[in-house]
Amino acid sequence: MKGKRVLLLTLVGLVSFLSGGWLLQQGTSRAGNVYQQARLFDDVLGYVADYSVDSISAGELYDLAIDGLLEQLDDPYARFLRREDFERLTESTTGNYGGLGIRIDVRDGWITIIAPIVGTPADEAGLETGDRIIAVDGESTFGWKSDQAVDQLRGPAGTEVRLRVARPGFTEAIEFTVERANIHINAIQLATVLDEDVAYISLVQSSIGESLTRELEDEVERLTEEGATALILDLRRNPGGLLDAGVDVSDLFLDPGQDVVSTRGRARGMSDLYEARHRQRWPDLPVVVLVDGGTASASEIIAGAWQDHDRALIIGTPTFGKGLVQTVFRLGEMQALRLTTARWYTPSGRTIQRVRERAAVDVLIAGQVADSAEAVAVAAVDSSQVYLSDGGRLLIGGDGIRPDLVVSPDTLTTVEQEFWRALGAQLPVYRDVMTSYALELKADGGITDPRFEVTDAMRAEFRRRLREREVEIPDELLRGARLLVDQQLAYEVQRYVFGRESESRRRMESDAQIQKALELLREARSVPELLALAESQAEVSRTP
Repeated sequence: MKGKRVLLLTLVGLVSFLSGGWLLQQGTSRAGNVYQQARLFDDVLGYVADYSVDSISAGELYDLAIDGLLEQLDDPYARFLRREDFERLTESTTGNYGGLGIRIDVRDGWITIIAPIVGTPADEAGLETGDRIIAVDGESTFGWKSDQAVDQLRGPAGTEVRLRVARPGFTEAIEFTVERANIHINAIQLATVLDEDVAYISLVQSSIGESLTRELEDEVERLTEEGATALILDLRRNPGGLLDAGVDVSDLFLDPGQDVVSTRGRARGMSDLYEARHRQRWPDLPVVVLVDGGTASASEIIAGAWQDHDRALIIGTPTFGKGLVQTVFRLGEMQALRLTTARWYTPSGRTIQRVRERAAVDVLIAGQVADSAEAVAVAAVDSSQVYLSDGGRLLIGGDGIRPDLVVSPDTLTTVEQEFWRALGAQLPVYRDVMTSYALELKADGGITDPRFEVTDAMRAEFRRRLREREVEIPDELLRGARLLVDQQLAYEVQRYVFGRESESRRRMESDAQIQKALELLREARSVPELLALAESQAEVSRTP
């Protein structure tokens, strides 16, 4: 018992020391030594454990103390990672988990397969886009949330799961027994050739993880062999990931010895300079990088390094502005501490950190950041934050990576905004109706051309189904938002009838930022020409 007490005092002493003595009692000096602070914390812990009106275990008390300590730090990214958090972190950085290999969403109350991942157990078993998983191991999935479905479908490799699936066009459910495997999620969402010779690679909502450099290198090699002579790398809504991975990706398009990023921290070993080490394989390949308010962390390292060295043209809106390095310290089995340990700077010396409250950081970590007025607006230039690229181009530090050419995404018209407000809480039903209709069109087999257009008959049927589900939208708003509704319905039908890549291609046709990148790459087929052309257009846009 005495040994346990000594251990307890040692632990609480460490907590009190790290917290700077924030746990105080009347009559105790803040300057008291560590032992006194440990005794104080031990007394407080004992009184709370014995006399609090609510029963709290010692383990829970320590959890509260740890969380309280980290909350008091001026570090919005500091967090104690428990088992579930640690598992999510491991998955995001490695792309590995045990499961079936499917992307799912909830539609019309049912778990619906958005797409099976090629080569996974789900794909090999014959599961298809649009299948509704109506039972897992004999239990109905109606009303399940996505998180609940993920928990049930994932598991150790080698274990089996029984699925009951409703498929469009089939009158009876189909039974599948699928053996789970170790799944690797590729960071690259889409890699294809546009306009016959422009490679497009999407890292939208992906993680900059351990395997990305190899995947990106393989895809660029494949696409250039197919005839691509320019590259668009889409980093919009990319929340970043590992510092080392961001450095390695940057290295692909830099020369040996060129700086990628530097870090500056207080503790030993936290300040470093990272340089490119390998010779470029595609030194003459013009590169356009797309960014927005959701581009953060390691993805900003890539954009910042290429921008500073005049290696790529950055198009879009200002990035999130996360110029801080987090280190993950392992604390036993499946536990860790994430702590900000350094700031990072682009090769020209820019810091891109934007001051934010913890709530905004939580949104980034959840992957929900989107473009906003803050991200689109370009603030007045602070003369103390002006830097130069290798070629002498003007660069601005702070407030994220500012694009070389600001291109805002398309915005909703006034009528379309009114339409969304009128939908309000009915939005999930609206989406369910759209998906159900798309699945029926797939089952009917009447749409065979990927270039199909939404017809008057399709519009009328969709409106009828909305009324049937009691989604009441004034006719004048539906007419005013017709183009928006047509576009969304076309995307949904495209996804379920022709697949995710076909849907992505259709979306790109109306994506202002992608279309601007293609326009520039049609005119300029070298990096200097590309940068000069964009600079001339930027000057015109700034002229009153």
